[in-house]
Amino acid sequence: MKSTLPRAQAPDPPSTLPGTVPAAVLLPLALAGAIGPFATDTYLPALPLIVGEFGVSASVAQLTLTAFMVSLAAGQLVIGPLSDRVGRRTLLILGSVGTAVAAVVCALAPSIWVLVLGRVAQGFFGAAGIVLSKAVVVDVGRGAGVAKAFATLMALQSVAPVIAPLVGGAVVPFGGWRGVFWLLAGLSVVTAIGVVAAVPETLHPGDRRTGGVMSTLGDMRFVATSGPFVARVSVFVFTFGVLFAYISASPFIYQDMVGLSPTAYSVAFTVNALGILASNLAGARLVGRFAPERILATGVVGMLTAIAVLVVVVALSPAGTLGLAPVTVGFILLTLSIGAILPNAAALSMQATRGHSGSGAALLGAAQFSLAALVAPLTGFSGPHSALPMLAVMGACALVVVVALTAELRRSARAG
Repeated sequence: MKSTLPRAQAPDPPSTLPGTVPAAVLLPLALAGAIGPFATDTYLPALPLIVGEFGVSASVAQLTLTAFMVSLAAGQLVIGPLSDRVGRRTLLILGSVGTAVAAVVCALAPSIWVLVLGRVAQGFFGAAGIVLSKAVVVDVGRGAGVAKAFATLMALQSVAPVIAPLVGGAVVPFGGWRGVFWLLAGLSVVTAIGVVAAVPETLHPGDRRTGGVMSTLGDMRFVATSGPFVARVSVFVFTFGVLFAYISASPFIYQDMVGLSPTAYSVAFTVNALGILASNLAGARLVGRFAPERILATGVVGMLTAIAVLVVVVALSPAGTLGLAPVTVGFILLTLSIGAILPNAAALSMQATRGHSGSGAALLGAAQFSLAALVAPLTGFSGPHSALPMLAVMGACALVVVVALTAELRRSARAG
């Protein structure tokens, strides 16, 4: 395996890597890509208030989350390929403005069904930032600069899930659930201003795709059947599956099995999330010194080790209980490792789609959020007092990651 993971040749200093995306462009792109996750996490503390105000069941109120996630995935499949034909900038601006308008609709919603429709629109327009931020990086970046840009982009976007629950918890007591959506509207306006001011059109007219619906479907089929893309995107998507298994199960692990209060859980979750942020920032400095494949493989080894640690912790603990310290050690190792995998897997995936980067980003994002929607209910299959479903999901996803990474390294060795 060592022979397939060479050191990057003739590394440049991190600040002068060829093809690096300027920081002035990355910041608004990071904001645009973070609106989706931020719009998911900030309003979760307000769901009970929505139930009370509209007099609906919890399951009906949760439709606002389900509708948002489905629309977020579907929107990427529309906006990504369309951007390969009309360019990135206009769609990115329209997405930011549309997200702001949808947030205002949610804030003023007179009924639960208007709120659901507002969330559908918010998810669809929010998809623009997720898919186009990746496409712009591939348009501008080259070589190791793409991996560095993705590491920086994901480090900035990692701040959203870290602070979103804390922000939501601070806003709800004063502004209610509607205050959360007014906040999201303001952030969307700031994002739109940043895109207008700093993000140029990055897809030259001569590089744009032509044709209608059938041509678009053909482009997506071309990308989806490309061996390098399939292997690399599998590493990204199923690593995200491991992460989402942790996110979905962590409230029950920490509160029902460890015994933390909701406030203490928020602190523990934030500490663990900082692992991803720290790893992303470190990865941005390592790119150029080491090949992205080497960093990626190291992260996968760390992720497997973290899952093994968690298995041992669960196996040695009394049924239905877990210790805070060993669980936290396993989760921090997990988030640190995942933070090394995701940006490099995303960069390598998108490099395999050059010329079809909008379609590639759309397929990557849709697969990512579709798997997340599947993983969430599976982790709670045995109830709130068992970590076994979470470990089973993590193990299955990690197995796919190992198989896909092995296939990609063998392909790279043959090509080299």
